[in-house]
Amino acid sequence: QVQLVESGGGLVQAGGSLRLSCAASGRTFSSYAMDWFRQAPGKDREFVAGVSRNGGITYYADSVKGRFTISRDNAKNTVYLQMNSLKPEDTAVYYCAAGMSIMAAMDYWGKGTLVTVSS
Repeated sequence: QVQLVESGGGLVQAGGSLRLSCAASGRTFSSYAMDWFRQAPGKDREFVAGVSRNGGITYYADSVKGRFTISRDNAKNTVYLQMNSLKPEDTAVYYCAAGMSIMAAMDYWGKGTLVTVSS
């Protein structure tokens, strides 16, 4: 079992930055690829970014490429999402998830953290 807890969400003005963190329990964190997803009000959940088990491979949705950076620290059992140049359309609940590979079916999900970007 892996438990995931997101933090770092909040209210920010357009153009600002936030860093989300996702802390994982258990000693198997490095066995999982980690993804960030988001769900805006009234919309389906969508993939945002993913990082491989050792952090060597990353992948981004086109909508965030060049603005967001995913990283992980396996010694701290934590994955991060640095979000720069935020736009109002980035407003959503952000979830981290653990799975066998990037963008695969995720085995574990956090409860999410809300990011609100004001114009």
